[in-house]
Amino acid sequence: MRGRIPALLGLALALASLVPTAGARRSQDLHCGACRALVDELEWEIAQVDPRKTIQMGSFRINPDGSQSVVEVPYARSEAHLTELLERVCEKMKEYGERADPATQRKSYVRVISHDGTKMDLAGVKFDGDVTSSLKFACESIAEEYEDELIEFLSHEAENVKDRLCSKRTDLCDHALHIPHDEL
Repeated sequence: MRGRIPALLGLALALASLVPTAGARRSQDLHCGACRALVDELEWEIAQVDPRKTIQMGSFRINPDGSQSVVEVPYARSEAHLTELLERVCEKMKEYGERADPATQRKSYVRVISHDGTKMDLAGVKFDGDVTSSLKFACESIAEEYEDELIEFLSHEAENVKDRLCSKRTDLCDHALHIPHDEL
């Protein structure tokens, strides 16, 4: 009996030390997934805009010589359009579910409803109100906290925006090198 108590106590302490780690990993997975989903949705929305559509930027004041300092820029990646998108894009998180990697138990977030109506592979995907509300809240937090960075990265067409923004700039995904690059 005496030998069992220290062993049980040791086991209990070991298990107790794992609980905060699991919670921290869950939070990290959630914020990483929200960042990656946010960038995916923003890039998809940008791609839907007619490339010929422009917006006038600059000063509408008339200079002393009678000219104006107005330039036309593509609307899709304009600050005005990106700001508008950031205000509503997190609503799209209701179209995502949670998938756990069987080997690592790391969570990732995948679309359960495609943009074009094609059938999605939903094997192992958890889709409920808790998942979508948590993801939406994390998305809104990221959009608010990193609004300037999101606009900076998305105002110009670039490669690997998800990795550059979610891993390198914000450190939300320190394990992102192991996440497959999904394309919508």
